[in-house]
Amino acid sequence: MKKFMDADFLLQTETAKKLYHGHAAKMPIYDYHCHLPAREIAEDLQYDNLGELWLGGDHYKWRAMRTNGIAEEFVTGNASWRDKFQKWAETVPQTIRNPLYHWTHLELQRYFGIDALLSPATADEIWEECGAKLRTPEFSARNLMRRMNVRLVCTTDDPVDDLHWHKQLHDEGFEIKVLPTFRPDKAMNLSDPKAWGKYIQTLENVAGVAIKDFASLLEAVDRRHGFFHAAGCRLSDHGVAYVPDAEASMAELDGVFKKAMGGAAIGLEEHEKFEAVFLYEVGKMNHTRGWAQQFHVGVFRNNNSRMFAKLGPDIGFDSIADYRQGPGLVRLLDRLDSTNQLAKTILYNINPADNELMATMIGNYQDGSCPGKMQFGSGWWFLDQKDGMEKQMNALSALGLLGRFIGMLTDSRSFLSYPRHEYFRRILCNLIGNDVESGEIPPDMTLLGQMVENICYNNAANYFGF
Repeated sequence: MKKFMDADFLLQTETAKKLYHGHAAKMPIYDYHCHLPAREIAEDLQYDNLGELWLGGDHYKWRAMRTNGIAEEFVTGNASWRDKFQKWAETVPQTIRNPLYHWTHLELQRYFGIDALLSPATADEIWEECGAKLRTPEFSARNLMRRMNVRLVCTTDDPVDDLHWHKQLHDEGFEIKVLPTFRPDKAMNLSDPKAWGKYIQTLENVAGVAIKDFASLLEAVDRRHGFFHAAGCRLSDHGVAYVPDAEASMAELDGVFKKAMGGAAIGLEEHEKFEAVFLYEVGKMNHTRGWAQQFHVGVFRNNNSRMFAKLGPDIGFDSIADYRQGPGLVRLLDRLDSTNQLAKTILYNINPADNELMATMIGNYQDGSCPGKMQFGSGWWFLDQKDGMEKQMNALSALGLLGRFIGMLTDSRSFLSYPRHEYFRRILCNLIGNDVESGEIPPDMTLLGQMVENICYNNAANYFGF
């Protein structure tokens, strides 16, 4: 019987082992999309315990705990970190075949050197050992990043953010680049007009622009876009259920703007027109300043209205959506491409039924200006697990160029999430190794080793040029 999670974890063939140990394992981490708080990096935060670090904002774990019958008091409630950790320890044995089981034990191994499996029986020992280490300087936020050979992270930031912590990190010369990403979703989200109106007032104050119509909204957003550019940002991110298949005149958009500012409910067609044109205009800004752009699509968010009213958004009540993704993407990308204003673009889907759609969509707008200008992003959210990653890479391989893929990212709020890159790399090497040993691709280790290194790090570093 093979040992659980040994050095050859997930590597089923000799070729896979050679590719991983000889090529993938040594590559640094280029984490171009995450949600780490820049402040915690700048302050080099020291964490008191593993419960806080693991459970403070991880909706993956929260969902599992609820499913295991854990009361909300121990999930997002006021229970102590020690009690929450105990409930997580009770849950972990039930997560077998869920990626949480692998991630949990990879993190215990890679950061703390702990091979024991987390369970109620081992919880006390693991809590004490991890806590003692976390309270030492070697386990500060920055040193957790250094421990994983991280070279760069791109955080996710609202246009109204002052980027104070990013500037502090830059000015002091922190060797790991920490760059902002421009995420203007709130500026176009009319689902709650009152909340949107308050946001527009904040944007107006920060940008120094009187926002009185759609054009002045764009002016304010563009000013903040320029501010982010001066701070080193070269990447935008857009989280939408779907890219709307819509266009509108400026008069129509001004009407929607005034209606929303008045606090009136906005209809679906009006919202789609507003969002579609907003995305198009920000797309032009991205091209003008030489940025790349990311689109994360396909989520039903905040589905539990009772818990949304109690706890708010992003607390683990989201699911894969079955929206029609093609028409709006074609309209947006083609409109930008038709005037040569389409920036480098990464498309992420959360519904695996859209894999082939995305893998073929990117081929429509490759223009030879750089390798892999249009990217099919790595398996995201519910798909950043073994099956999801394999399906994404299989679709990309069959319908595009796997060798130009820019690889993995954490999309995480935790400094302990970097083993997800290792997880991805092992899956990548196993996929290629299986094909070699079945005779489907040649056993050219020079060619394949370089391909693996490129996907793990080099392609992303060259693509973004940060």
